[in-house]
Amino acid sequence: MPNRLIFLLVLVLLNLVGCASNDVKETSATDGSLLENPDAIALAKPAEPSSGPNPPMTITKGKKTLNLVRIMDGGICKNDYEGAKGAFLLYADTQDIERIKKAKGAAIFKTFETKIQEISGDILQAAIDRTNLGEDPFALGADEAQQKLASKLVMNFRDAATDIVAKFQKETSLTIDISAFQPSLVFFQKGCDESKLDAEGAESAS
Repeated sequence: MPNRLIFLLVLVLLNLVGCASNDVKETSATDGSLLENPDAIALAKPAEPSSGPNPPMTITKGKKTLNLVRIMDGGICKNDYEGAKGAFLLYADTQDIERIKKAKGAAIFKTFETKIQEISGDILQAAIDRTNLGEDPFALGADEAQQKLASKLVMNFRDAATDIVAKFQKETSLTIDISAFQPSLVFFQKGCDESKLDAEGAESAS
């Protein structure tokens, strides 16, 4: 669908080791990869979003504990008027990382990271397509409208991720989880283009 979608998700990956910022931005990755160096995860600190709590450093998936290894930043315009941007969290099993690195070498994780970028884009696109980004006439105010819209997008992101992540895990044997970080989400309802997705203080649902 030409001119329907401006797609910017995960242009770069943000290394978390020793890094903190006051807002969620695209940030050039420094040398080294946490996927290649799982021992560095113990030193990792989450970026500090502009609002809300920091993301959890670990989550449980099935019987495994996954560590936060990346914060990915990006957004999508659904059409000329509506879109969303925010932070997206990548968790991975460090035991899987160590096992795969021993079996196939560290270089394999460069391939994995490229694939994760691709599937993250697919997930966000599906989530945006499923989410009605229009203004809610029944919301009691801007804060409630933002909360309801963010909750819907997070739920749709989770639903879209289920099969795509499962396929990645089957192909790679690396257990991961990708989720939208709700406090970071910003919505556009009166105009969305590439420059606005990157602009500070861009018009949001409020």
